[in-house]
Amino acid sequence: MTDITMPKLSDSMEEGTILSWLKADGETVAVGEDLLEIETDKANMTYEAPESGTLAIVARAGEALPVGALIARIGAEASAPAPPAFEARAAVPAGPVAGDSRSASRLAESPAPAPPAGSASAANRSGPVGVATPVARRLAAAHGVDLSALAGTGPRGRVTRADVAAAAGIDAPAAPVAVVPRAPAAAPVALAAPVAPGPAADGVEVRELSRLQQVVARRMAEAKATVPEFQVQTEVAMDAALALRTELKAAAGDGGVVPSVNDLIVKASALALRAHPLANGSYKDGRFELHPRVNVGIAVAAQDALVVPTITDADTRSLGSIAAEARRLAGRVRDGSVTPPELSGGTFTVSNLGMYGMTAIDPVINVPQAAILGVGATGTVLARDTDGEIVDRSSMTLTLTCDHRILYGADAAQFLATIRDLLEAPLRLAL
Repeated sequence: MTDITMPKLSDSMEEGTILSWLKADGETVAVGEDLLEIETDKANMTYEAPESGTLAIVARAGEALPVGALIARIGAEASAPAPPAFEARAAVPAGPVAGDSRSASRLAESPAPAPPAGSASAANRSGPVGVATPVARRLAAAHGVDLSALAGTGPRGRVTRADVAAAAGIDAPAAPVAVVPRAPAAAPVALAAPVAPGPAADGVEVRELSRLQQVVARRMAEAKATVPEFQVQTEVAMDAALALRTELKAAAGDGGVVPSVNDLIVKASALALRAHPLANGSYKDGRFELHPRVNVGIAVAAQDALVVPTITDADTRSLGSIAAEARRLAGRVRDGSVTPPELSGGTFTVSNLGMYGMTAIDPVINVPQAAILGVGATGTVLARDTDGEIVDRSSMTLTLTCDHRILYGADAAQFLATIRDLLEAPLRLAL
């Protein structure tokens, strides 16, 4: 028998939640087959069987377990007895539980009965429902969509949130579908079962945080409490950059990918990071870590959280490559198919709220990165031209939030000035 343990699917992952088993206990699996879906601190991910054999499930769907914990065994004999660890464990909430209560809440005294054949948990193990993303399953249940009738457009034919939304005739879910926390009980409750958030006694609507929201909340609180941050800000004249984008749009034609203003900012940031290595570093254990690759994260608003996929080697990519990769990653975030590797390895982050009309943003650092760039909307201001005439100019506010342990005021000012200069003379972005 080969032990299957909770894998470390991202550089920051400490524990994962088993969303569903895609194979049943006692079923024969082959190397590379989808085995189970795991919710990490970054995304939901399908884990493949590392070898062939008969599956003996140890950890039930809904359990949150630390990296390295035993979750299953794969062996040659279908009749192999289940290990003692196969005792049912009391279901725990998806959020982190501190101290000894974590381990105490996971072990129950008696085995739990298998879920009914018609339950959501059973549906997750086989059949068409098993090839849908967790977000798609919850959305389908909320809108009464039959997943078995859909042809998936996701990786390996998986049904995505976008597929369900199209079948339901909606552009996007009106509100996140709540996931019911598993309470200690004899019969397991499927995490994926959609339940409308119940009102509190005084009429206040209560919604449980998803695991991703819990992680984001914890990290933002840790960043504000532990990182000595400061901001520097500048105004950028965007006339030349907007003119370049117009030329690129004409050159691309109808079928080409046209770089957005945000793509220009990502490219300018990447070139500035290469010129200012400290800004591409991080502070860790009392020392600086300067990263050899320039990987720029872009903040994308997902269904229930802000997710930051990474454009790797952004300093060496063309504007067209950055534009195509940014659209691909944003699409995968929104349909729930983004993977932890696509969310890892970032050395800097760009957060743009300009499309919402916000004039400026003071973003919170994405630790352990040295800085994050907040981008406001491009607006029109009055200025004087070289002849002294009053004319309209396009202007945009950039705000850089910095970790003062690695970047000082002068460092931050020089780095932000480089980004501004590149955007004001944008032909250098195309070189």
